[in-house]
Amino acid sequence: MNVQNTSHIAAATVSKSDWWRGGVIYQVYPRSFQDSNGDGIGDLKGITQRLGYISSLGVDAVWISPFFKSPMKDFGYDVSDYRDVDPMFGTMEDFRELLDQAHALGLRVMIDLVLSHTSDQHPWFRESRASRDNAKSDWYVWADPQPDGTPPNNWLSIFGGSAWQWDTRREQYYLHNFLTSQPDLNFHCREVQDALLDVARFWLDMGVDGFRLDTINFYFHDKQLRSNPALPVSERNASIAPMVNPYNHQDHLYSKSQPENLAFLERLRALTDKYEDRACLGEVGDAQRGLEIMGEYTSGDKRMHMCYAFEFLEKRRITASYAKQVFDQLESKAGDAWACWAFSNHDVARHASRWGLDEAALRLHSVLMMSLRGSACLYQGEELGLAEADVPFESLQDPYGIEFWPEFKGRDGCRTPMVWKTQDENAGFSGARPWLPVSAEQAASAVDRQEADSQALLHHYRRAIALRHSHPALKSGAQLDMTAARDVLSFLRDNGSEQIFCAFNLGTETGQLTLPQGDWHIIGQDLGSVAADASGQVALGAWQFCLAARRKG
Repeated sequence: MNVQNTSHIAAATVSKSDWWRGGVIYQVYPRSFQDSNGDGIGDLKGITQRLGYISSLGVDAVWISPFFKSPMKDFGYDVSDYRDVDPMFGTMEDFRELLDQAHALGLRVMIDLVLSHTSDQHPWFRESRASRDNAKSDWYVWADPQPDGTPPNNWLSIFGGSAWQWDTRREQYYLHNFLTSQPDLNFHCREVQDALLDVARFWLDMGVDGFRLDTINFYFHDKQLRSNPALPVSERNASIAPMVNPYNHQDHLYSKSQPENLAFLERLRALTDKYEDRACLGEVGDAQRGLEIMGEYTSGDKRMHMCYAFEFLEKRRITASYAKQVFDQLESKAGDAWACWAFSNHDVARHASRWGLDEAALRLHSVLMMSLRGSACLYQGEELGLAEADVPFESLQDPYGIEFWPEFKGRDGCRTPMVWKTQDENAGFSGARPWLPVSAEQAASAVDRQEADSQALLHHYRRAIALRHSHPALKSGAQLDMTAARDVLSFLRDNGSEQIFCAFNLGTETGQLTLPQGDWHIIGQDLGSVAADASGQVALGAWQFCLAARRKG
């Protein structure tokens, strides 16, 4: 095969403290994972009960979405107390037990810190809104109205409407990039930064292994409050917000992703580095400059360890050409960046439905994820091949979906309860009526049924994760020579001592290729890796792949 050097993303030296580099992280959405007390809502004790299952997948860490005290207007992403567990999820002692048991199983625990905004019920905001001259008066983003009484500028909320809310106490507007009940903190205030670093220190002292940092590029706003320019129709996409949302009509030059953020990220990294083996994973939400921002935020060793990428969370299916385009852009804009790839999460439709994948395609995508350079994040139930649940309007909980129904049905379809037992009430999630309905279609793919079938997708995921860990070149090696030949994506992974050739047919027509010159042997046969013939020719049918390895030197 004539493999041209079209992409060369460097390798990294991995030490114990770099467990995150190429690591596999399993995301748990606590409301929907396991209910331990019969109230229909998942909780920390429920997660603890299922840690053995998570460990059995072979993942390196578990990321737990917010469980802090909250009025739950955005289901925990509106924090009213950063240092306490919401009673809905249990107690601080429950979290300590979870942390201890996870560590005993060799699992690291990353918690979801929401630093860009708080709940309007947080004591900081209550004090800030009380007057214009109190001790925390500038802890949030306040601004006077324009002479005609309208908001200070044209910034929009991701959840719909203006990003400014009028407050009668101060007779000013406050900024909220999300719900009106989620006021944005003012990171230009040094005291705010210090208070948030104290929050991070609190959890690091407790022993958490790192943070997933929500909306990391929303921390700072333009001090001059300049209006965002319009975005040409041709440049709009639905990677951050659905197309029916006018948020996509603006180029968000001033409402987020400000240069001052870099200094704060360096402060946060410096704090984290005082503790052994910890990691920061930042979520970058930007529809136009996501990879570029990722490069800025993970550059060198003074900012974030890795950033969460949205390129494979879009409705647009991964094709060979699109995958190559993403990695070409990553190399050109941020060659030394470290991405954390995901196909599904708690904010987007599950990729089985989003891309219309059958089981053969799901098997290929799991191996592709474990072969790409970067870290990997799996969302609960992904390993079961769960499709998006169909939640009727009358059962919706997500304010985002309620606002933009029916063109956008919100995020509840990917947040329905985890399915553990095929025949049990509510699929083994809870003995009570769950906060969201259990999907009967998902229940047919429950853990117990797949555990009993050695060829089930669940076991395939375990084998794919094990393959990644058994080949350092796959985990942290350089990524070289990526090519897209029709539907076939191919590339090399190289860590200096081992080289692995990876080829994936991301379409439905058979593709032909030839292994590069050298003494190759096929790996991943138990995953379905296709062998080459005596002359090195490989025929890849629909959703088939080939992995071949060779020693160097």
